Amino acid sequence: MQLNGMAHVQLTVSDFERAVPFYERLLNFVDMKTVMKGDGFLYCVGSRTAIAISPADPEYRGERFVQRRVGLHHLCLRARSREQVDELHEFLKELGATIVHPPEQQDGFAPGYYSLLFEDPDGIRIEVNYVPGRGLLEEGAKAPAG
Repeated sequence: MQLNGMAHVQLTVSDFERAVPFYERLLNFVDMKTVMKGDGFLYCVGSRTAIAISPADPEYRGERFVQRRVGLHHLCLRARSREQVDELHEFLKELGATIVHPPEQQDGFAPGYYSLLFEDPDGIRIEVNYVPGRGLLEEGAKAPAG
């Protein structure tokens, strides 16, 4: 069986009312359309995938994301150019996002790997990268050791 990409990812947030404006502005900026909003659910679709957010159960609403806890480590979205990564960086500064690292090239992951890493209001890490060509899918390309 061969998969056809990733259909969607759903993130649970501690403060839904705070997260909705952040995610809706971010996802609309990257050309994802809001198709469902309300009743504790935001669902945006575009670029052959979807991202949803929903509120945490009441007993977990005071918590923040812990990257090394079991579960999600980070979410990575792929841009179509380095310029898009740079453009998103400028938008994220306006949005007030926490920037973990600004756009930078990291050839250790794949030749030409260029990425930006930031956090949502709960500290969930989101990366946006650009890899020229087919990246590790190119014939002869090797994944980094480790």
